[in-house]
Amino acid sequence: MNEPLSTIMSTGLTTLSPDDLLDKAKNIFLSTKIHHLPVVVDNDRLVGLITSYDLCKLSVKHIDFDTMKVSDVMTTHIATLEPSEKVGAAAEVLLEHLFHAVPIVLDGRLKGIVSSFDILKYEFAKEYPKHALLKGK
Repeated sequence: MNEPLSTIMSTGLTTLSPDDLLDKAKNIFLSTKIHHLPVVVDNDRLVGLITSYDLCKLSVKHIDFDTMKVSDVMTTHIATLEPSEKVGAAAEVLLEHLFHAVPIVLDGRLKGIVSSFDILKYEFAKEYPKHALLKGK
């Protein structure tokens, strides 16, 4: 777990703006395998995070996703790490806070995201480097 996060983080992320409606987030979650959407402004400056779980909790309250903004429900106090930090640091943050993903930022700008799945895949690849599940990944 001594590799830098830059080697395992997902990049080219789908992001939201604080002014986007929750319906946009809902549609992204329903049409992709994404569960965490960073919220950014001004050239990828991270200002929040919204998760599929956040929307799940709201749906039972019968919230109108067509009128409520992302900024109304996004989490703004976010644990982040830098690309040069180690995979072990991400594992520690995820375990300590029971998170499933941590945004990777440099100078306040979003560079990627590391999920618990990314760490699992990293460890699996170390143990089984030629496994068919890793082909093309």
